[in-house]
Amino acid sequence: MKNPTPLLPSTRREFIRYGTRGIGLLAFSRFAPSFLVESVAAEAPPAEKDRTILVLVQLAGGNDGLNTVVPSADPHYRRLRPTLALGPDQLLRLDDRTALNAACAPLHRLFQEGRLGIVQNVGYPNPNRSHFRSTEIWETASDSSQFLATGWLGRYLDNACSGAPGEPCGVNFSNEVPQSFLSEHAHPTFSFSANGRSGRGGRENLALLEGMLRAHDGGAPGADNAGYLRQTMMDALVTEKRFQSILAGYRAGAEYPSTPFANSLRHVAALISAGVATRVYYVSLSGFDTHANQLNTQHNLLRQLSEGLAAFQRDLESRRLDGQVLTMTFSEFGRRPSENESRGTDHGTAAPLFVLGSRVKAGLHGDAPNLAVDRRQDLQFSTDFRSVYATVLDRWLGCDAERILGHRHPPLGFI
Repeated sequence: MKNPTPLLPSTRREFIRYGTRGIGLLAFSRFAPSFLVESVAAEAPPAEKDRTILVLVQLAGGNDGLNTVVPSADPHYRRLRPTLALGPDQLLRLDDRTALNAACAPLHRLFQEGRLGIVQNVGYPNPNRSHFRSTEIWETASDSSQFLATGWLGRYLDNACSGAPGEPCGVNFSNEVPQSFLSEHAHPTFSFSANGRSGRGGRENLALLEGMLRAHDGGAPGADNAGYLRQTMMDALVTEKRFQSILAGYRAGAEYPSTPFANSLRHVAALISAGVATRVYYVSLSGFDTHANQLNTQHNLLRQLSEGLAAFQRDLESRRLDGQVLTMTFSEFGRRPSENESRGTDHGTAAPLFVLGSRVKAGLHGDAPNLAVDRRQDLQFSTDFRSVYATVLDRWLGCDAERILGHRHPPLGFI
């Protein structure tokens, strides 16, 4: 008995669902019919291998900012955290008032070398403490009372990036397609699972694509919907095979830790080194929802983050690609300034984020959080996260941030 013909996707929603099941290419080729996509007039030239690249790193779960970038000289820090406050042997000094968690030693070295910037106390007005909703706000760059159907990077692709034939504009390493990539128009993007394998990975994924192509054998590209589906699957197969070959043959210029997060960054370095025309990459590290027994959990996560990011930066430097790449972290919210009864912290508001690269203006940016608060109070943010995005869009990706974000947000000084 023959195996049944694979169920063929016929809508954009179905293609996205297939992307999470096994097909790496989630969006669409230039042969898409009008019922799925409209043509887009791009402002900027197609992505090229020597253009600037953004690597966005999600710290999923809500990273505790006060035990990451520590206000060590503030007496309120120890008042609010009698058991969670880090001692002198757990800190690496940044300046007279601020220190970095010792788990971030590789990032501290990059800070000293002038390759790491820290934007302090980042948040937004009327904060939401739901993981889902606050992540949505960060990924779509909306107001807290506003619901947007597109992500901030998706709107960047809509307005300023035409891509290159057969080349994905965006690549993500996460368990689902990030909302940041959602766009009004169709753009080719490629999805890897969080462990760094594309779709189902390897032979199984390629066999699925080849089976789908056989089912539509004979369709003419661009002629009708069937032709479109066949062309899209051909693009997916070609991209899948090319990426698997790149990753299998890559010899890194730095030693990466044996963690899924570091492996994802190694794959990003491989694709950049191969000259893939992708402008934006998205990598996720989860586990930061530290309601209980936070110290060890966060220490291990920050160590994974720091070692992975430092290896990635060294790898890029070894290939003289570091001038093209800006890496930026974000988390949906910080934690409460006061610890809870389980030696953890609950959902809060503002937190710092890291910006990393050889063209970053190193140091501390923005105002430190004010800890003169009651145990039941949250931090008041001092830097709107959309000012961070505006800086990246205007000064790194080279497009009109106000057009992407919908409002003008003052840029910051880290680029």
